[in-house]
Amino acid sequence: MSRDFFQEFLTYLVVEKGLAANTIESYRHDLDRFRKYLEKKKKDLTGVERLDLVDYLKGLYSAGYKPASIARGVASLRSFFRFLAADGHIRQDPAELLESPKRWQTLPKYLRPDEVDRLLAQADPATPEGLRDKAMLELLYATGLRVSELVRVKVQDLNLHIGYMTCLGKGSKERIIPVGNQARDWIQKYLREGRNLLLKEPGPYLFLNRQGKPLTRQGFWKMIKRYGLKAGIARNITPHLLRHSFATHLLERGADLRSLQLMLGHADISTTQIYTFVTQTRLREIYKKYHPRS
Repeated sequence: MSRDFFQEFLTYLVVEKGLAANTIESYRHDLDRFRKYLEKKKKDLTGVERLDLVDYLKGLYSAGYKPASIARGVASLRSFFRFLAADGHIRQDPAELLESPKRWQTLPKYLRPDEVDRLLAQADPATPEGLRDKAMLELLYATGLRVSELVRVKVQDLNLHIGYMTCLGKGSKERIIPVGNQARDWIQKYLREGRNLLLKEPGPYLFLNRQGKPLTRQGFWKMIKRYGLKAGIARNITPHLLRHSFATHLLERGADLRSLQLMLGHADISTTQIYTFVTQTRLREIYKKYHPRS
C-alpha cells in the first residue's frame, strides 16, 4: 500500500480533532499493534473484515491483555475505520458493529464432566416430577438450549427415532439440534411414564408442572438450584451453566466452531468464539500444572 492511512488518521486527530498528545500516543500505540497483526497475516488494510478484527482481539485476550486495554483498542479501531469509510477509502466499515469486550472480563463458567454427572443424578425418576426433571436436565445438557427454549419444547419438536429436535430460538429462527442417546432414552421414559400423569388436558408442551401447565422458567431455575445444592456443587447453579458446559465440553472434544454456533443458535460466530477462550485458558492451566518446565 503506497499511502500510509495510519499516519493520515493520526494527523487528522491532531489537526482536525485537536486531541491531546497523550491521547494521540494511545491511538498510535493501538494502531501500531494492529498494523503488525496485518503484516503478520499478510492482510491488506482495505480488505479487512469484521472477523479479522474479532480474531485480532481474541489474540490480545489470549496474550493476557486486560479488558480495559482491549476496550481501548476497540475504540481506536472504530475511530480509524470510521475515518477510512468517511473518506471513501473503504466501502464498508468492518468495525461498525464491533462489540466492546466488557463481557470478556469474566469467561463463561462451566461444570466439569463429573459435576454434570452428579447434577444429573439428583432427580428421582420414581416420581412423575422427578422423571420430568431428569428428562429436562438430560435434554438441556445434550442440546445447550436456553432455558426459555427448554420450557417451550413441544412434543412435536422431537424426532426421537432419528435423534434430533427443532427449536425456535431468538428472532424466531428455527434450528435443528442433535439429541444424544441418554437424553432420548429419558425423554421416551418420561413420555411413557411421567407426562401422562401430569397432563390434565390435551396440550402441545413437553414439560408440565403438577397443574398440567407448561413448567415456567422460574420453576426450572428453582429446580436446578435445588439439585445443585443436593449434589454438593459449591457454585451458583443456573440453566445457563449447563449451556456453557455443553459448549465447552464439545469444543474440548474437537467440535468445530461453526457447528457449535448452529447448535447454540448464535447469530454471530464471534459470540460462539468466547468458548475458545475458555478452552485455551484451560489448556494453559493444564500445561502449567503438569509440564516439568512450565
